[in-house]
Amino acid sequence: MANTKRYRIKTISEYHQLMGLPKPEHPLVSVVNFESVKQLPGNESISFVFDFYSISLKRNFNGRFKYGQQEYDFDEGLMFFLAPGQVFGIEIEKGSELKHTGWMLLIHPDFLWNTSMAHKIKQYDYFSYAVHEALYLSEKEEIIVTGIMQNVEQEYHSNIDKFSQDVIIAQLELILTYAERFYQRQFITRKITNHQILSRLEIILTDYFNSDALEIKGLPTVQYIAETLNVSPNYLSGLLKVLTGQSTQQHIHDKLLEKAKEKLSTTDSTVNEIAYSLGFEHAQSFSKLFKTKTNLSPLEFRNSFN
Repeated sequence: MANTKRYRIKTISEYHQLMGLPKPEHPLVSVVNFESVKQLPGNESISFVFDFYSISLKRNFNGRFKYGQQEYDFDEGLMFFLAPGQVFGIEIEKGSELKHTGWMLLIHPDFLWNTSMAHKIKQYDYFSYAVHEALYLSEKEEIIVTGIMQNVEQEYHSNIDKFSQDVIIAQLELILTYAERFYQRQFITRKITNHQILSRLEIILTDYFNSDALEIKGLPTVQYIAETLNVSPNYLSGLLKVLTGQSTQQHIHDKLLEKAKEKLSTTDSTVNEIAYSLGFEHAQSFSKLFKTKTNLSPLEFRNSFN
């Protein structure tokens, strides 16, 4: 997005003011109906960085939305999650009136202090991998999410009392739990995208194990694989667990064993030489891993071919 102006927004009140919305009723929590946001500040191409959490449900957006590494359309409901400090961009055609529907829940980290969600919210994987994989909702799922957001809005519209924070926190945890369920469903139903990731994973591992990288750098790390696939480590392992029942580390070890078996059965190299060529500093570590995975030592495996 050329000539993009970036806005760093520190408070929810600042966001309301920038977008021409009424002052929020609660300084640390707000539910925004996107139909109330009629125009973008400044030019037609902008990006935002929030210093607070946002959980959004959008559809019918008449522009382009860049979220992490991808651009999205809004023919169907799209839910996405931003942690403080993450970037997203919006671009609409010059002279066009901004149009979109949906809801956004804004939660400032200060609201979570001394609650169960202060730490727990950081454990939800999609706040890290969501910048690579937004969540597509069915109509039924949209109704559930919208209902919870409206419950939050109704709570802070009412008279604030000693139970208000607990009620809102409970609604926040509920919406995040539903989102986890919906992501698991998406892992399974979006087979084409998921199988593309599996195919790319296989290519990356094959190329790595067939190059000098293994001997020079050692086994590829989960972080390296995830970065090469342009997803987070947590997202990749979550996806692989659902699709294959194995973690990323297990896939790496499977490829390692495949290469080790090839060398043991087709070359005269010693076990020590094979271990070093596979990136192990100590042959004992290679032999231990091989036996753990196959119930045979490398020599026993080799002798089984004689």
